[in-house]
Amino acid sequence: MNEAGAAIAASVARRARTADPCSFVIFGASGDLTQRLLIPALYNLAVDGLLPDAFCIIGVARTPRSHEGFRADLEKGLRAFAKRDIDDAVAAKLFACVCYFQGEAEDPKTYERLRQELERLEQARGTKGNRLFYLATPPVAFAPISIRLAQSGLARESNGAWRRIIIEKPFGTDLASARTLNHQLLEVLDEHQIYRIDHYLGKETVQNILVLRFANGLFEPIWNRDHIDHVQITVTEALTVEHRGKFYDSTGALRDMVPNHLFQLLSLVAMEPPARFEANAVRAGKAELLDATQVENEAEALRNGVRAQYTAGSIANRAVSDYRKAQDVRPDSTTETYVALKLMIDNWRWAGVPFYLRTGKALRAQNTEVAIKFKQAPFAMFRATPIDRLAQNFLILGIQPDECISLQFNAKVPGPTITLSGVGMTFKYEDYFQVAPSTGYETLIYDCMIGDAILFQRADGIEAGWSVVQPFIDAWRHAGAQGLATYPAGSEGPKEADELLARDGRRWRPIG
Repeated sequence: MNEAGAAIAASVARRARTADPCSFVIFGASGDLTQRLLIPALYNLAVDGLLPDAFCIIGVARTPRSHEGFRADLEKGLRAFAKRDIDDAVAAKLFACVCYFQGEAEDPKTYERLRQELERLEQARGTKGNRLFYLATPPVAFAPISIRLAQSGLARESNGAWRRIIIEKPFGTDLASARTLNHQLLEVLDEHQIYRIDHYLGKETVQNILVLRFANGLFEPIWNRDHIDHVQITVTEALTVEHRGKFYDSTGALRDMVPNHLFQLLSLVAMEPPARFEANAVRAGKAELLDATQVENEAEALRNGVRAQYTAGSIANRAVSDYRKAQDVRPDSTTETYVALKLMIDNWRWAGVPFYLRTGKALRAQNTEVAIKFKQAPFAMFRATPIDRLAQNFLILGIQPDECISLQFNAKVPGPTITLSGVGMTFKYEDYFQVAPSTGYETLIYDCMIGDAILFQRADGIEAGWSVVQPFIDAWRHAGAQGLATYPAGSEGPKEADELLARDGRRWRPIG
């Protein structure tokens, strides 16, 4: 690790202010999300000195249990899932402020009892009435819980105290349901109270996209159609659907990944420079970019989209059976486990520049990256030299498994003749900055506690994204099994995805 980088990281950590005093209320607290991600993230914030002393955690679930039993389960989960060594003193302090509240989320009496419990804890812990409600529940419960929180007065802001609600993706399952959810939430809450969380935006490289673009004079002048040939956005997994067949077969790769993860990357890479680095300006820029993305008709969607299902194959020497043979998957399922899209953006900066997006399960490797392909340099001056072709110039933003930024360019091979070869320069975060292991939720939870909504989606951005996706949903539903491609598990995807780029004279970068 670079010593200067370590010093910078330490200085930044010291300058970060402690989060506001608050009560952290988790609905669905007995679920997997709380143990695996939320509690480890809160622990990491405590280790970094970012949690306030005036703080308490209230787990809400329907199963009767004691405070002590709940704390013991959370501590067991922390020790199982933490990515850092556990400091017993920090863990003890964190769990000392944890309590359990049993109640049915659909029962209005639950909220009256919860209000009384919150008022008691706020007095005892000195949280100043600030409340953060985390809905770690199935999406069907987002609106009902939010409505009851509002009706009971639990979410009403008064006397300088803030009240915020975090909801997890998916934010709807299509354009109509997203609009309905937004309408239901905004009827009882203000937009500034709603934090729609996407854990991908907690990753350092994703956040660094804006810094890379707008804080460096060498990138922004060439970040346009005059210099960029195309952009590839890749989010692939080696995992199969495993035991999530029931959820996945009713969702599919398109709904699961594109309107959130991939479109967040798309908007950060392609948005116009915001007037200032603050939540409304940044979120408005992202929404405008998605709004400028072409909304296709069904015929265009069939031409510019590929969907596929994995079949039997092998991943890392492990045999994998057909998707349709997975637990809780219909034997005649037409649900896609792979998606590739070609999208165009109707604005001055990106006119004529295609954006290729792909995501899928049971592929050769896990890989998340954004690859910006620059236009080819003229070949004429090297015509008399023994060169078949120039290497392609890519700027690659690696997000998983390695957080890095790489630049590929041409250089002369040492020797008496002019021979060129493609070379690369790579910046890795771990080589320069001391970055502690994290869950990806730390930054997002902390930002919510201090009221910074830059990394959270706004209602108009959600609906703009679903507007782009809807023609593909409709076209594939009407087509049924027709046009559904296949690919062997452990491969790089279906040949039809390669053909999507080949017809434009382009090709995908290898996965992994």
